[in-house]
Amino acid sequence: MEIFEFEIPDVKLIVPKRFGDARGYFSETWSEHLFREKIANVALVQDNHSMSAKKGTLRGLHFQKPPAAQGKLVRVVRGSIFDVAVDIRRGSPTYGQHLAVTLSAGEGAQLWVPPGFLHGYCTLEEETEVFYKVTSYYSPNHDAGVLWSDRDLDIAWPVEPESVVLSDKDRQHPRLRDLPDFFDYKG
Repeated sequence: MEIFEFEIPDVKLIVPKRFGDARGYFSETWSEHLFREKIANVALVQDNHSMSAKKGTLRGLHFQKPPAAQGKLVRVVRGSIFDVAVDIRRGSPTYGQHLAVTLSAGEGAQLWVPPGFLHGYCTLEEETEVFYKVTSYYSPNHDAGVLWSDRDLDIAWPVEPESVVLSDKDRQHPRLRDLPDFFDYKG
């Protein structure tokens, strides 16, 4: 397993090794021991699986407020996504900054998005399926988000605003500047 770091600390790209032969390939996609040792010493308590029928479907930017804050280990099992993490830890040197990566089923890479970050993605193909593990159970009372098109974030989404497929909820989120402080940077 290869682990790559970004300019924004704590977010990691994990690329599991694939062992191929004439039948296809085998890949170990999850190891609690390795994850706790190399990425984050947290428990992953729930698996989520989403399918987006249309290319240009955008889900995000989401997070859960403390005490139900979630870290997410995201991977694509069919299709591909433009995946985004935004640092919302007040006092962080990278507060309000984002990183974006393309994840695809063909490559098998995974993105670790720790608590204190917004997370969202846009599908790059029809019938895209995303599977992710989270560190806290879903809590409707702690569910929150930031508007995907917040100009202050300057995210270059790969979809035109007039053709994006969004939920009603994702159209109503506030801008980052209007969000209370939920996370403090611990250094």
